[in-house]
Amino acid sequence: MKIGLILFFAGVVISAFGDNGNRYWKDGSGVDFSPRTYTCYRATGPITIDGLPNEADWKNVPWTQDFIDIEGDVRPNPPFSTRAKMLWDDDYFYVAAEMEEPHIWAKITQRDAVIFHDNDFEVFIDPNGDTHGYYELEINALNTVWDLLLVRPYRDGGPPVNNWDINGLKTAVHIDGTLNNANDVDRRWFVEIAIPLKAMWEFSRGQMPAPGSNWRVNFSRVQWHTDVVDGEYQRQIVAETGRLRPEENWVWSPQGAIDMHRPEMWGFVFFSGKAAGSGTETFEICPDERVKWELRNVYYAMRRFRAMHHRYASDIQELAEVGFNVEGLQFMPELRTGWHTYEIMAYRPGSDRRWFINAEGRTWSAGVGN
Repeated sequence: MKIGLILFFAGVVISAFGDNGNRYWKDGSGVDFSPRTYTCYRATGPITIDGLPNEADWKNVPWTQDFIDIEGDVRPNPPFSTRAKMLWDDDYFYVAAEMEEPHIWAKITQRDAVIFHDNDFEVFIDPNGDTHGYYELEINALNTVWDLLLVRPYRDGGPPVNNWDINGLKTAVHIDGTLNNANDVDRRWFVEIAIPLKAMWEFSRGQMPAPGSNWRVNFSRVQWHTDVVDGEYQRQIVAETGRLRPEENWVWSPQGAIDMHRPEMWGFVFFSGKAAGSGTETFEICPDERVKWELRNVYYAMRRFRAMHHRYASDIQELAEVGFNVEGLQFMPELRTGWHTYEIMAYRPGSDRRWFINAEGRTWSAGVGN
């Protein structure tokens, strides 16, 4: 066994393209790293969670960009607009969403049921950005909630903790139209959410909101194709297969694959110390995030290699078998690998942090001297 083998290779820009050099793999690797960003301003007073984001603070902060398809610009833009806003204070992280919808329907009333079997709005939060220990919240038009935490993404073995609840969570829905009425045309529905910050402590590892800090966050809207059967909305069935027609997934920050559980692709929410309406502030993504993304592409390639050979690669050149290419010189990674696990380290020249990724997909950092 080659345990503890250390391999040095000149800094790499890592890509993992498909058969024609510009398509990405099914796992989503090879797409460009371009997460969306949002500056989250402080609320100046109480926010009433009634489904209508009409307080002055809400009016004084911008909407996100309209949501796009989960796979990005390789797919058409959604036919209905979806957008969100965010605020924060000492106690809560606030989210409001507006969704255009000509046919508003929902059926699920039991908490912690599989809410995305209805059309829904979803929130994903990874407070410390290591892709492990993150939170998911889903809400339908009946204001039925499914809240859960993920110890790690499903690709890395999960598991989801479904019996976990966000203590103190506040949610509300407002419908501009009529719910479950197939005889008219609706306009839109709103979701308003207050997530207690103390509920995020468990997996935040100290990364709680503070001026200048950030969380990895994404939003998703699940949209089913429906028919009207006996006056009620029913999800469409594909006649040839007898199965449900796949749902649409529209998101704030594109995932590059039909998989919301890729926290490395979520957007960056930067917390500003400025009060809503008192001015603007801009933030830039830390350049070290590019190091983390390139390590992530090594991780994708290692997964494909292991699926083929039942072991991890012990030399970076072996990854050529699964479409891995070395293109340029930016960083100086170290690979420590054995039969069943590995760790890879890289750092950006001039940075005071070394970044790591392991076979479970978790990323973390340590000081250069550690």
